[in-house]
Amino acid sequence: MSLYNEKADALRRRMLKPWSFASYLWLKLPLAAAAGLRLQRLDDESCVVALPGGWRTQNPFGSTYFAAQAMAAEMSTGAPALVLCSGAPVSVAMIVRELRSSFDKRVIGASTYTCPDVAGLADAVARAAADDDAVTFAARSQVRNAEGELASAFEVTWSFKRRSRR
Repeated sequence: MSLYNEKADALRRRMLKPWSFASYLWLKLPLAAAAGLRLQRLDDESCVVALPGGWRTQNPFGSTYFAAQAMAAEMSTGAPALVLCSGAPVSVAMIVRELRSSFDKRVIGASTYTCPDVAGLADAVARAAADDDAVTFAARSQVRNAEGELASAFEVTWSFKRRSRR
């Protein structure tokens, strides 16, 4: 059984279409669009975001700027959360509460950001939809360089809260 209901799955499929995702980024997250973020995978198991290398994302030392990495890591955890919130039975708000990172290797060129915590995000959204209290979840994003080596890691803590009825 899928973690996504019909409404959430429709949004998930739209986001996986490159032109649809690019349009969303230009409308809502223009910095991410300018950086060239691409959604490669979004399913029950994981979300994978690609970040191209080059002048748009590099720092003065020729490697990928940490802020560009943080943006891609946030997207790899936030895209499934956004889709899951869209399918919640009530309106659920989401916001980043904390960001932790570690950098083990320089990222030069293209990189991928994988969040394997989609099931945990689904559980957090479901708990938030069922209760008045905020629910936090720390989602991981693993960064691999163009050679496939683990280069850095992020932990993005999201807070989910059911919106009050007005």
